[in-house]
Amino acid sequence: MSTAGVGRAVRESVEGLPRAFWWLWTSTLVNRLGAFVATFMALYLTVERGYSASYAGLVASLYGLGGVVASLGGGVLADRLGRRPTMLVAQVATAASVALLGFMQNPVAIAAVAFCVGMASSASRPAVQAMMADIVRPEDRVRAFSLNYWALNLGFAVSSALAGFVAQYSYRAGFLGEAAMTLACALVVYAKLPESKPGAAAPGSASAGAVPDGPPVNLLTVLRDGRFMSVVGLSFVVALIFQQGSVGLPVAMGEAGFSSAEFGIAAAANGLLIVALQIPVTRFIQHRDPRRLLIVSSLLAGYGFGLTMFAGSLGAYILTVCVWTLAEVVNAPTQTGLVVRLSPLHGRGRYQGMYSMSWSVAALVAPLMSGVVLDHLGARWLWSACAVLGTVAALGYWLLMRGLSRADEVRIPPVAVPQGADTRSAPRVGRRGQAPRTTESAAESGAPVA
Repeated sequence: MSTAGVGRAVRESVEGLPRAFWWLWTSTLVNRLGAFVATFMALYLTVERGYSASYAGLVASLYGLGGVVASLGGGVLADRLGRRPTMLVAQVATAASVALLGFMQNPVAIAAVAFCVGMASSASRPAVQAMMADIVRPEDRVRAFSLNYWALNLGFAVSSALAGFVAQYSYRAGFLGEAAMTLACALVVYAKLPESKPGAAAPGSASAGAVPDGPPVNLLTVLRDGRFMSVVGLSFVVALIFQQGSVGLPVAMGEAGFSSAEFGIAAAANGLLIVALQIPVTRFIQHRDPRRLLIVSSLLAGYGFGLTMFAGSLGAYILTVCVWTLAEVVNAPTQTGLVVRLSPLHGRGRYQGMYSMSWSVAALVAPLMSGVVLDHLGARWLWSACAVLGTVAALGYWLLMRGLSRADEVRIPPVAVPQGADTRSAPRVGRRGQAPRTTESAAESGAPVA
C-alpha cells in the first residue's frame, strides 16, 4: 500500500469519533504505559523473591479473585453512581495499592495486597466499556473498540520493553511507576471526561435527558439472559488461553533460562504487532460475520499457544506470540461489540461487569492451572491444554451461533422523532414472545440522530 493509501486508511479509521472518546482513549494509553504488576508479578515472585511457581500462581489467582469481585461491583456502580466517579475511585485505589505492594515483604501480606490491586484495577473496566458504548454511535463501535484496544497495546508494548529492563535493577521502581501513571490517568478522567450515563449527562450533551426504557436490570436479570451468559462462558475459555501470555509464558521462559528482559521483548512483540495490525485488520473485519471471526480467533489462540511447546529460542517464542496475537486482534473488538449489542441501554454497566468478570475469573483460574501444570507435568502439557481449550471454544461458538441468524436482531422500523426527543431508547423486537429489550440507539436502526 502506498503512503497516501496508508494515510487515507488511518484518516478513515479515526475520523468521526467524538471528542470524549479521544480523552477516554488517552486515559487508556496513559494507564497502560505504566503497566507492570500484571505482566511481571510472576517473575518478581519467582526470580526476585525466590518463591515457587505454585505460590506465584496463588498470588496471581488472588489478584484475579479481586477482579472477579470488582467486575460485578464496578458494573453495578457504573449504572448507579455513573461511569466517571466509578473510574476515578477505582484508579486512585489502584495507584495506592500498587505502590503499597512494592513494599510488602511478608508472603501473606503480598497475597493480601495483590488481592486489593486486582480488585481496584478491575473496578473501572465495566465503566470504561459502558462509557465508550454511551458516547460512540453504534455503527462506529467496532472501530472505537479497536482503537481503544490499539492504545492499550501501544502502551503495553512500550511498558513491557522498558519494564523488563527496569526489573533487572529495581522491581520496586516498576511498582511506583505504575502507581504514578495510574494517578495520571485519573487526572485525565477528572479534568476531561464528562459523565455519560443515560439520564445523568450534562445538559446539551448527547446523553442528556435520556430516560432508560424497559424493566429494571439487576444481576439476576443478566444471569437469566441465556444467550448472553453463553457468550460470557465462551469468553472465559478464550480468556483462559490468553492469560497464559502473562502467567504461564513468563514462568516457562524463566525455567528455560531466559531473562526478564528477554521475556519483556517477547511480550512487547505482542503489543507491537497489535499496534501494527489493529487498524488494517479492523478495516477488514468490521463488516464481516462476527460468528466466523470468533470461531477462527479461538482456533488461532489455542494453537498459537500450543505451538509454544516447540519453541527453543527467543525468536521461536516471538513467532508463537505473533500467531496468538492475530487471534487477539480479531477477537477483542468482535467480542466487545457483540457484548454491547446484547446489552440493554439501562443495564449496560451490569452487562459489561458480567463480561469483565469472565476475564477476571480466567485471571483467577489461569495462574493456578499454569502453576500446577508447570510444577507437576511440564510446559508441554500446558501448551497442549491451550490447544484443546481453543478447539473447545471454537466448537462452542459454532454450536451457539449455528441456530442464530441476522433475523434474531430485528429492529422496529425507523419512525419520525420529534425535535429534541430522546433517540437513544428505540426498543428492539423481542424473540419468541419475549418483551422487547432496549439495546441500541435509534441511529442503529436508521432513525435520525442529532
